Amino acid sequence: MIAFVSGPVAALAPDTAVVEVGGVGMAVQCTPGTLARLKVGQPARLATSLVVREDSLTLYGFADDDERQTFELLQTASGVGPRLAQAMLAVHSPDALRRAFAAGDEKALTAVPGIGKKGAQKLLLELKDRLGAPVGSAAAAAVSAPAAGWRDQLHAALVGLGYASREADEAVEAVAPQAEASGTPQVGQLLRAALQTLNRAR
Repeated sequence: MIAFVSGPVAALAPDTAVVEVGGVGMAVQCTPGTLARLKVGQPARLATSLVVREDSLTLYGFADDDERQTFELLQTASGVGPRLAQAMLAVHSPDALRRAFAAGDEKALTAVPGIGKKGAQKLLLELKDRLGAPVGSAAAAAVSAPAAGWRDQLHAALVGLGYASREADEAVEAVAPQAEASGTPQVGQLLRAALQTLNRAR
């Protein structure tokens, strides 16, 4: 297993970072919160999880080992594949997920695209005792994005989660007052607010 990749960031896309490792560009699927920490040309170290399928090898990257372990634990539930596990981590930090499962918070899970009421109930039953207790780590907090760049990052994150470009535009505008009021927009927090807006609209 590839436990981590380390090297300069060669390229960034809405859901992927390319990290140069020993002259080889490793494409790593990442959440918007993880991508927000990276800059092209700057060194990066990502904890990784390799998902092997019959027709593909996909490397998923995370800000730290806690995110990676949570990603892998989420997939022990029936019906949860890497894409859904990554979507859960795009919306909630590992500690927020632990709190949601400990409290039986169905609403927190249905905020994730692809999880309905029945799916949330099933996940709460299956994963309640697997994720462990919340650790209260501040390290999982979302990272501030440059004031001018949060719109593009948020839009790309929503499109990456499966929303239409028009829906993403509307959600970005809906959370703009919150972003401007904060002074230092945090993509993770804005993504959660945008998803709540989209869920109410559907």
